[in-house]
Amino acid sequence: MSIPFVSACKPAAVRIRFSIVLAAPLGSLVAAPLQAAELALKVEIPRLQVAEYHRPYVAVWLEGKDQKIVRNLSVWYDLKQKDKEGTKWLKDMRQWWRKSGRELDMPVDGLSGATRPPGEHQLAFATGKPPLDELPAGDYQLVVEAAREVGGRELLRLPFNWPPADRQSLQIKGQHELGVAALELRP
Repeated sequence: MSIPFVSACKPAAVRIRFSIVLAAPLGSLVAAPLQAAELALKVEIPRLQVAEYHRPYVAVWLEGKDQKIVRNLSVWYDLKQKDKEGTKWLKDMRQWWRKSGRELDMPVDGLSGATRPPGEHQLAFATGKPPLDELPAGDYQLVVEAAREVGGRELLRLPFNWPPADRQSLQIKGQHELGVAALELRP
């Protein structure tokens, strides 16, 4: 195996390239596939024809078989209100709030973000990186909850097995606050 190495020597005009060759006795190297499973999610926020429209707050998380939260994946809420006033309505996502939300000090880097307009929004996660790092094999449910001011609340659940043995596409359609939630699992 050859590993290229570039030195960052001063002055910048001088660059030295090295190749390091690693040697091992024949038969001592084992070829094994890297486990790089991925979870990709598309969440549709429908365009509603209502007199007073507010973007929904949305929480996405993973639950185990016992319906206890295993990982938070994403929380969208109104970040721009002064004095963290947007956090006041996070509790309207009742399931997420009771299971995890009330314990978090928002905003959370890598988890929280601004509300999203109507349309299709994508999230992607890979093993070896938060939040899927060290996620044990097992049966899970992806949960998407949405709540909207002067609107309703909706909760969608998609059961799946992790890590996926083969490529899978799963989806569920909401009735009012959420459109289609489509989950794609890749080994």
